[in-house]
Amino acid sequence: MRKAVAAHSLSVGASTPADTRIYATGDIHGCADLLRDVIERIDDDVRRRPVPRAIEVYLGDYIDRGPHSRAVLDLLAVRLVANQAVCLRGNHEAVMEEFLRDPTLLPYWQQLGGMQTLASYGVEPREGNDTVAELHRRFLAAFPRTHELFLQCLRDRFSCGDFLFVHAGIRPGVPLDRQDPNDLIWIRDEFLDCTHDHGRFIVHGHTPVPHPDIRSNRLNIDTAAWRTGMLTCAAIEGSTILFL
Repeated sequence: MRKAVAAHSLSVGASTPADTRIYATGDIHGCADLLRDVIERIDDDVRRRPVPRAIEVYLGDYIDRGPHSRAVLDLLAVRLVANQAVCLRGNHEAVMEEFLRDPTLLPYWQQLGGMQTLASYGVEPREGNDTVAELHRRFLAAFPRTHELFLQCLRDRFSCGDFLFVHAGIRPGVPLDRQDPNDLIWIRDEFLDCTHDHGRFIVHGHTPVPHPDIRSNRLNIDTAAWRTGMLTCAAIEGSTILFL
């Protein structure tokens, strides 16, 4: 059952363009039921508070750990086409993409919750223990073309007004246009510990927090949905952030 994020708003020293609202959603990790709920809340909020331009941004880590990764990608593929949603690449998607190319990556992916993702596609080890190569073959056969296309549409970052949306963070001191894509999906302490102005207000996930973590230069909305049952969605308009 979903745990509601406290409905409150706050102001930050950054702003979206005029007549623009951004709905940013944190790490989903195979929790399709929570994603459906967030989508309903977004659609309801747009109906109640119409705005000329509403942008949905999903911050990555759609798969692994939770039980319904395939259903999550189904839902997001529809939002990407129907609502022009922005879907960022998380480190978990990057690892799955590597596994699709290289079956030897399976032991590493397993540590990140990859077996739950395989199971969501109907690929589970059979009695007699399938080889890694056989699991890889079965996963390729089960992986739909629509999901291949979805992965091709993933972005490393999205900028709007004074806000920059990334999965994990940025490398402090490196110009935004020279960031290493690996840092954008993997970085932790160097970014999290930095209090400097990055030139953009960073909205990110990747590092689980018990509740949305707002700092002077960033906002973390990864509330560990697969473990807590709380998937956070932040509605950002002007300089105001409202948690739906």
